[in-house]
Amino acid sequence: MKNGLFRLSWNSIRFKLVVGLLLLTVPMVILLIYNNGYAIKVVHSKVAESNRNLITMYMAQIDSNLNDVDKYLTNLIVNDKDLQELEFYYSEQNRVLAKVRLDDKLKADISSHPSIDSLFVYTVNGGDYIEVYKDYDSIQDRMAISGYVRESIQQLIQQEGTTDSQWKVKQIDKKYYLLRFLQTKDAYVGAWANMEKLSVPLDLISLGEKGVSLFATEAGTPMTNEEVVQDNRIQLNNDEHDYYLSGDHEPYLVLAQKSAKGNFSLIALIPDKEVLENLPYLRAISFMVPIGGLILIPVCFLVLRKMVLRPLNRILIVMKRIGEGNLNTRIEAFPTSNEFRVVNETFNEMIGQVKELRIHVYEEKLSKQKAELQHLQLQINPHFFMNALNIIYNLAHVRNHELIQEMSMSLVQYFRYMFRSNLTLVPLKDEIRHIRNYMRIQELRFPGKMSFRLSMPEYLKDTRIPPLIIQTFIENSIKHAITPDASIDINVCMELEEAVDSEPLLKIWITDTGSGFSEEVLSEISKGNRIVDEHGEHIGIWNVKRRLGLLYGDAARLHVSNHEPSGARIELVLPIQASS
Repeated sequence: MKNGLFRLSWNSIRFKLVVGLLLLTVPMVILLIYNNGYAIKVVHSKVAESNRNLITMYMAQIDSNLNDVDKYLTNLIVNDKDLQELEFYYSEQNRVLAKVRLDDKLKADISSHPSIDSLFVYTVNGGDYIEVYKDYDSIQDRMAISGYVRESIQQLIQQEGTTDSQWKVKQIDKKYYLLRFLQTKDAYVGAWANMEKLSVPLDLISLGEKGVSLFATEAGTPMTNEEVVQDNRIQLNNDEHDYYLSGDHEPYLVLAQKSAKGNFSLIALIPDKEVLENLPYLRAISFMVPIGGLILIPVCFLVLRKMVLRPLNRILIVMKRIGEGNLNTRIEAFPTSNEFRVVNETFNEMIGQVKELRIHVYEEKLSKQKAELQHLQLQINPHFFMNALNIIYNLAHVRNHELIQEMSMSLVQYFRYMFRSNLTLVPLKDEIRHIRNYMRIQELRFPGKMSFRLSMPEYLKDTRIPPLIIQTFIENSIKHAITPDASIDINVCMELEEAVDSEPLLKIWITDTGSGFSEEVLSEISKGNRIVDEHGEHIGIWNVKRRLGLLYGDAARLHVSNHEPSGARIELVLPIQASS
């Protein structure tokens, strides 16, 4: 109960108020956010659909141009006599003339294909390489791409490989090119295009002020407008069936359309801000709804906390302290509603009355415990008293005056110590002196029937223990262990036991060589019951346990067992200082 006092219990007022507030505000905020998100999604969908149609049209146009180039190259392979002349190499003169005519043909035909920048022919037999360019290609670009084309053809010849069926993207000197190879038995024809020049017509696509279109590889690497992708960290996944938002600094609406003729895609990037620029109210709502919801909920919690939760928390804190035993705690006066003010004042008055009542009950309990403790200490074994008087009578009958005097003095000292009932604790040296006096009385009663040994470190002599605590168990051993045919040895040993996390403890062992306890007696002792067997009631053991409980609570330990090979064993563990 105490540990869970400040947990948000299912049945607490705080929990119900908080849940009620959340049930009212959260669904409304979620509904507004959902409506706002749905409207934005519809706008995205419409804009994406419109622009996808646009880039699909442009990609279809590019694919159509590339398809025309494929048809041209195929027709060149099948029908051009000059190419066939170079392939079969009939004569040197015919070869030269065919080479010149083929070069002129390529130069005339390249202008008919705006999507490409170069046409080339390579014959295996003569090693002839014919390549024509458009006028605006730079020398460096020509040399780089020409070297790559020659190298690729040589690799195909050496590996006896076949050409791809599609246009392929290749990066050469940090620039991207689109290449196409067609192969006959003894010749290779092809074309290539610079991707930057191929993207020039894309500038006509209206994607907003900051919107851009670009070509990307199958892996999502931008081949044009790389700076836009890198600066905004836009992820390109070439998904032509959907649109998505990407970008760290500013989100972009990303649309992609794959080429049917090559391993590249046309991608449109439209800033999300521009997508929603014609919806000012929707944009305002998209910002205000979450912000308003976030502001509303804390404000409601603050009001609820000030009016209800804080006064409740003050009451709970005071109740927790009172539950821990601090009855001096009161609810301090503070500005609050009339209802809580009445509750606080009534609570303080009630705790004051409880405190007075508890003091009276505590004093009465102390008086009762003190009386009970004195009663327990004054319990005298009537048999011992009668036996002692009987011994004195027998000694008087034989006129043994010295033993009569010794016995009488021992009894005087015994009863003087017994009647010190006002002492809760006595020094261990006094208790030992009393035990030795008691054992002398028993030796006079049972001459030659017992031996007694006691060992104790000298530094323990001033340690305070309950009076008569050791004598009780020695008396129990004498009562139940001495028989007419056997004598007993009684040993008492004491030592100081060091404790790791508490004060040192006094450890006392009392053993005898009698018959020990039966299993039934040991069981009843462990349960704390009074024991009655064929030898009578073991009131002494119950007496000691009760006294230890009154003095020490759970800090003291009493363990009763049988000693090997025979006899009883009592183990007492007492705190050095009695609990207050």
